[in-house]
Amino acid sequence: MSAPTLLWFRQDLRLPDNSAYAAALERDCPVVPVYIHAPDEEGGWAPGGASRWWLHHALEDLAEALDGVGLRLILRCGDSLKALRRLAEETGAGAVYWNRRYEPTITRRDAAVKEALGKDGLEAKSFNSSLLFEPWTVRSGQGRAYRVYTPFSRAVAAKGFAEPVETTGKRPAAPPDWLDSESPGDLGLLPEIAWDEGIRKAWTPTRRGGLRRLNDFLDGPVRQYADARDIPSEDGTSRLSPYLHFGQVGPREAVARALRDNPGKGRETFVRELVWREFAYHVLYHFPDTPEQPLQDAFRRFPWRKDKAALKAWQKGRTGYPIVDAGMRQLWETGWMHNRVRMVVASFLVKHLLLPWNEGARWFWDTLVDADLASNTLGWQWAGGCGADAAPYFRIFNPMTQGAKFDGEGDYVRRFVPELAKLPAKYIHAPWEAPPEILRHTGVRLGETYPKPIVDHREGRERALKALAENKDRN
Repeated sequence: MSAPTLLWFRQDLRLPDNSAYAAALERDCPVVPVYIHAPDEEGGWAPGGASRWWLHHALEDLAEALDGVGLRLILRCGDSLKALRRLAEETGAGAVYWNRRYEPTITRRDAAVKEALGKDGLEAKSFNSSLLFEPWTVRSGQGRAYRVYTPFSRAVAAKGFAEPVETTGKRPAAPPDWLDSESPGDLGLLPEIAWDEGIRKAWTPTRRGGLRRLNDFLDGPVRQYADARDIPSEDGTSRLSPYLHFGQVGPREAVARALRDNPGKGRETFVRELVWREFAYHVLYHFPDTPEQPLQDAFRRFPWRKDKAALKAWQKGRTGYPIVDAGMRQLWETGWMHNRVRMVVASFLVKHLLLPWNEGARWFWDTLVDADLASNTLGWQWAGGCGADAAPYFRIFNPMTQGAKFDGEGDYVRRFVPELAKLPAKYIHAPWEAPPEILRHTGVRLGETYPKPIVDHREGRERALKALAENKDRN
């Protein structure tokens, strides 16, 4: 029998539309699927608690899918290169195939792994299954990387979208013997204290769950997506982000399904959002310092404040601004937050509180099931006015106005800030404006059952604008 292929899974936890798996099938040798848990190799961005929860279940789901085609998932921990070399020796493998990742630390590691395995005499090949357009394939007319979304989106639209890769026409060959393996439970991914009840209720972290979510979205909510995606109380978004991050659903699949038949305005808007995800990876790849440093040099000496109490109030949804608190509590409870509200809570942190965007990025990293280094970094630098295609720093979201516009009846706030549930819609986004008798009647005691605002809106806005002016003077 020919030398087996080690199929190294990473953030591509599916079999359909998996380029590395398709190539392994074409090699016509036994396939040994492998996942190596190596958080120390993530360059300070090891998966946070919510992501680890999802990864545990995604690995179980992948193992089940592999079992369905006669394969077994071999789990290892520790140094990736050492693990691959040991597996190659134990199986007599002749090749190692994997799908590429694009985080700066990982690209350097993968380059070193590929070189070392090649010197060992192994065929080491990588493929693309995570993106529609890999970062180096899109350049401006001057040959530069893009820093603004609109011209980037025009450039990729001119290229056209690739079709999903076919992987179902051939059954893989299995090796004669299987190696011992760790189990997902051995990796220590699940919380020791059961804080995950809300996440378990909110998500089905399997490929089947992702496809069901995609199909349900395209069968209904997508028709109103252009408008409904801004209403946090409605189920108007795809909620595909964690499935895309872990590779349980591929972007080529999502685009192909969205543009099938007569796409319509909502589906086209949805595809543009997928292209925004591509833009995030484009920026991360070409500007690898951005997870830690602002893309715009003028913000490297910005006069951020330090205020642990304010940061904790923001993290726990205790700022006194209902739309902000609802978003932060939704995040804590479900591991996800509506995108419109993400912009509001991010603006509040970096502008009203004048706290560093990095603090927000780290908190999201640990609490989001869809924590993705490219998207997280782009989003937070956008909010901070210091990144690619960023919102101008003088654009400061008014939490009361945002709440009234996108949660007019207060349904979203009532869901996640139940202590305000009885307030009339007129006051639910600014409870301090309610007459004393209304507060009494609804059981709201500001400063007791619900906090007073930790910063005055006008004062926070003026402080942020002053800091911007000072920063401009220094640069």
